[in-house]
Amino acid sequence: MAVNTETKNNFLEMTRIRKSFAGLTALQDVSLSVPKGEVVCIIGPSGCGKSTLLRTANWLTPADAGEVRLDGEIVGAMPDPRSTSMQARSLNAVRARIGMVFQQFNVWPHLSVLENVVCPQMVVAKRGRDIAEKKALTALAEVGLDDKKTDWPDNLSGGQKQRLAIARVLAMDPVLMLLDEPTSALDPELVSGVLAVLKQLAEKGMTMIIVTHELGFARSVADRVIFMEGGQIIEEGPPNLILRSPSTKRLQCFLEKLNITAFKPKSDVANHRAIKSDLRI
Repeated sequence: MAVNTETKNNFLEMTRIRKSFAGLTALQDVSLSVPKGEVVCIIGPSGCGKSTLLRTANWLTPADAGEVRLDGEIVGAMPDPRSTSMQARSLNAVRARIGMVFQQFNVWPHLSVLENVVCPQMVVAKRGRDIAEKKALTALAEVGLDDKKTDWPDNLSGGQKQRLAIARVLAMDPVLMLLDEPTSALDPELVSGVLAVLKQLAEKGMTMIIVTHELGFARSVADRVIFMEGGQIIEEGPPNLILRSPSTKRLQCFLEKLNITAFKPKSDVANHRAIKSDLRI
């Protein structure tokens, strides 16, 4: 999806984010700006800090240093600005505008498909039943599960469960979606449906940051691809540029290991099986 660079403002601002775990550095002064409506895909080897960066974007994992702002409002900062309960409530309200989809589906097996989408709205957003159900039905239709609303999650495929997780996020009316390897737990034949939903969201202008190993999907949907290694952003740019002609040796080596330094365009997510066999990390 093309973004108008003349009129856009940076919607998400992550400034000099640092994070360590048990003395091991996960993020080293990482800064990232994302304009509204942009789709950013983050790639890189395992353990490079991709998921940690994503989780600091909504302060699910608080950074050791740095600041995150969404549309000018603080999501999280160190030192932590929450000095009063009122400020804490304000921060929670900002964070509620950010939806996150994890590798695992995290659906509730004891609730129907519809109730999986209705209940979070009633509990978190304090919506009435009628409004919550209306939004749930709209979200389920958007991900192609409206005919499964009375089913139990155990009767869904892995791909359908992940689409249910996406519907649950959509029903909360997020302005930013963070997706951490949303297809990594799926069998190859189930991935295309999830990628098709994400492609539709991109076309509708949803701002998204996606950690992914699906490079064919990244090339066809992302406005920008970021390559991370060692807790740092090494290279970033339009997907067709950096995936075809990497400017750093580190990205070149990463792509060479995957044997995709020059891959042919694929026009549709429906070609996913061919993409996955060629491009999977």
